[in-house]
Amino acid sequence: MFVDQVSVYVKAGDGGNGLASYRREKYVPMGGPAGGDGGNGGDIVFEVDEGLNTLMDFRYNRHFKAKRGENGMSKGQHGKNAEDRIISVPPGTTVMDEDTGEVIADLTTHGQQAIIANGGRGGRGNIRFATARNPAPDIAENGEPGQERNIKVELKLIADVGLVGFPSVGKSTFLSVVSAAKPKIADYHFTTLAPNLGVVETSDHRSFVLADLPGLIEGAHEGIGLGHQFLRHVERTRLIIHVIDMGRTEGRDPYEDYVTINAELEKYDAKLAKRPQIVAANKMDMPEAEENLKAFKEQIGSDIPVFPVSALTKDGLRDLLFAVANKLEEIPKQEEPLEQTDETVVYRFKEEEVPFKITRDPDGAYVLYGEKIEKLFKMTDLTRDEAAQRFARQLRTMGVDEALRARGAEDGDAVRILDYEFEFIE
Repeated sequence: MFVDQVSVYVKAGDGGNGLASYRREKYVPMGGPAGGDGGNGGDIVFEVDEGLNTLMDFRYNRHFKAKRGENGMSKGQHGKNAEDRIISVPPGTTVMDEDTGEVIADLTTHGQQAIIANGGRGGRGNIRFATARNPAPDIAENGEPGQERNIKVELKLIADVGLVGFPSVGKSTFLSVVSAAKPKIADYHFTTLAPNLGVVETSDHRSFVLADLPGLIEGAHEGIGLGHQFLRHVERTRLIIHVIDMGRTEGRDPYEDYVTINAELEKYDAKLAKRPQIVAANKMDMPEAEENLKAFKEQIGSDIPVFPVSALTKDGLRDLLFAVANKLEEIPKQEEPLEQTDETVVYRFKEEEVPFKITRDPDGAYVLYGEKIEKLFKMTDLTRDEAAQRFARQLRTMGVDEALRARGAEDGDAVRILDYEFEFIE
């Protein structure tokens, strides 16, 4: 089964908690703080493995979590950092954040890695909070929560050449005779339901990767038929072989087929219309194919190279493959990287840097929420008075008290952060 798009949940590891402890050695009175920091949580990392060619592994496991860091220990010992969770993906994998639409990574070469979710920082032990005014603080931080996100993992095949054309024009037959690939071949539309790859070697020992992709029909750019499943994969090809049925076996006009398919490519992505093309005038063994080819050449003009071939009898294939190999030598292998295109943003500043927001529950309680304030809350050990007092000071510095007053909060009103509730005190 070919899997080329899947939704996945990833959760990086939380940081380990810092420790609040003190030296208790004989003959060392008031030894001072000795709590170590927690270790960092593991990242979620995607790594390209050229041995994979589908996203099949994600079909049965769509939740990935990394381990949390080890807690800090006494005598100032740092907790162990957690190992990263490395997940193998095939070349051509694009990772997007489902909630924001942001492109996180575009993975194309073997061994390439990208951090998809960042592990949390380890919490600081009480050694870190010692000052001249407070040499023995009873404060330690909890570990920072690891990043969690819903992502869409999408595979776009990396082939040098893509075969395009209407269903049943002979693309699969073409691939089967020019390579060792064995695609399913039958006399009905959409026999090819998933992309097939084959390595083609010319008689002068030049080789390239050829992709036979599901047939296109009018409206493919809107997802009609197998449109989006196909068009996603043609994006990465450097050259397009446009297969045309010159035998008119289904009664369609070759030139109209040519115009329709190119229009679908352009509507999906304007850059595809500028991709170099070679026309394979297929089924030349059929009656009236010569007349149809002559009319087609008059309509298409001389700018696009046209090669009469028959995938069934193998006539003309040698010249066509030579022309493809020659053209590929002129086209640079690395086109503009995905990260540099206008529609892709790899690093984006958040639209709003507001540290918190306030709403009210039906029972009248004020609710504080926001990524920054929730992270601060999770990293505070509220079982210790000094830590709770520090948290209150941090909220005041962030402007929470003033914002609550502006919303009408009075002495004794309930305020909630996540599952914790406390009173507003003037």
